[in-house]
Amino acid sequence: MSAAGQVSERSRHRGAAAVEFALVSVVFFTMLIGAMEMARLLFYWNSAAEATGWGARTAVVCDLNDADIKARMRGLMPMLTDPSITIAYAPGGCDVNTCQSVTVSLAATTPVQTYIPFVPLSVLLPAFTTTLPRESMQSTFAGVANPVCQ
Repeated sequence: MSAAGQVSERSRHRGAAAVEFALVSVVFFTMLIGAMEMARLLFYWNSAAEATGWGARTAVVCDLNDADIKARMRGLMPMLTDPSITIAYAPGGCDVNTCQSVTVSLAATTPVQTYIPFVPLSVLLPAFTTTLPRESMQSTFAGVANPVCQ
């Protein structure tokens, strides 16, 4: 076989390798992006659970109906909106001395937009609820400022 015949044989194999790489890389990168998006969704899921827990903790140790509770929750997860956050004191209509618990809830209205190429997908986070028993419910206690409420 001549040298020219060997060159064209190698060229055909290079082309086959490029096609194989293209097919394998599509599957690989699809799985890689899918795994990264799943991790990002789980991050937001965990952030929503943490924001709910932090909101409940703040509600039981700070002033009743403190306006900063929702702001602190948005500090942990900026995509939250005020209408999606519910703070309920039990029993209803209680004051600092008669409240027994606080329930903080996130409605299932917070969307997470994925970044999967060619697939515009928006996933709603599920509803989260945290209930904690009443604690001081005062930003100052015996003249000392509560550090959680500052």
